[in-house]
Amino acid sequence: MFRPFFYALRDRGIMVSPTAFLRLQRALAMGLVQSLDDLYTVARTVLVKSERDFDAYDQLFAEHFAEAVHSAEDSVDLDQELRDQIEKWLKKPKKPDASVEPGAEQSERLSPEELEQYFSDRLNDQKEEHHGGRKWIGTGGVSPVGHSGQRPGGMRIGGISRNRSAMQVALERRYRDYSRGATLTRGQVGEALKRLRHLMPSGPRDDLNIDSTIYQTMRNGGEIELVFDRRLADRLKVILLIDNGGWSMEAHVPTVQALFNHARDQFQNLDIHYFHNTIHERVWNDPERVHHPIPFTQLLARDPQSRLIIVGDASMAPEELLHAGPSFTLRRVSSQAGIERLQALARAYRHTVWLNPLSPSLWPYGQTINMINKIFPMFSLSLDGLEQAVHHLMHS
Repeated sequence: MFRPFFYALRDRGIMVSPTAFLRLQRALAMGLVQSLDDLYTVARTVLVKSERDFDAYDQLFAEHFAEAVHSAEDSVDLDQELRDQIEKWLKKPKKPDASVEPGAEQSERLSPEELEQYFSDRLNDQKEEHHGGRKWIGTGGVSPVGHSGQRPGGMRIGGISRNRSAMQVALERRYRDYSRGATLTRGQVGEALKRLRHLMPSGPRDDLNIDSTIYQTMRNGGEIELVFDRRLADRLKVILLIDNGGWSMEAHVPTVQALFNHARDQFQNLDIHYFHNTIHERVWNDPERVHHPIPFTQLLARDPQSRLIIVGDASMAPEELLHAGPSFTLRRVSSQAGIERLQALARAYRHTVWLNPLSPSLWPYGQTINMINKIFPMFSLSLDGLEQAVHHLMHS
């Protein structure tokens, strides 16, 4: 059972080492795992090294050990009044009668569909709270719905899981927001900063660090060891352009701002500007795009070794990207097509990336996305995408 689980984890991209797997085997041999709940916790602690893999681990654990089918339709919707009534019934669990033992019919596992049907039938019939027994929604007992009971493969309704055997609980996916392919959220800023730390100077170390030199010399028993750091001037300059217009970008702008503001100290210079859909005659220093405009010619005149990062969904009317002249969207005349300005940026800065919050599965269906993707290397606005973008910026 455990060997296929090891290979299944690696197939999902969770790089479990043989040493970690042997450590899990040792925990099993020592009797540290007494239940499926114990196995879930111990295996995740030993085998999974990053919270970004927790969601994939949860799905795989449910598939492998509970024979679960992770479906979006794995729960029953209840109106608020009925939900409050059930929570009242389940608020104070009582110790079940010891005489209640699982019968043959209770030892059989119900499918998710059968569990939902059973739950619906009991809702129609039950009029009061119930504890113990084989049938009703309540606490203890061997009924397949409720909590704190002994029925394997049941549906837990509220409460604190004591046996943790309920199939539905295995599919909670509490760490969905930490998965590597999901669009970046504010909760992932700390994890994302680990990727940005790779945006460090790559020039020679020629600035003598006096304090570190003295410390290392003392550690060496008087043998002099010179320690050099990179000069502050060698730190990277970053230009961040954010599409701050339209409903599709609204949810992502604060996350991107928070991410790069937290990382500001590691860059010699970080300039953040805003635009809408594509670059035209100017960009702005304020998110509202009202005050402090920066002419496009000035944007082109920065240090060519700067890293240019553009964040946007790259989705707009093709006319806005392809044509100069009057623009209904801009309410003014554009002297140059947006695509030409993007091409000029790509020529001016060798190290450029475009981060797109839309799912990569949607990119082939966006005409302007495909056009812009031919100009700038495009990556998804996710942990994986940010990691790939940073690698490209440092090695392009």
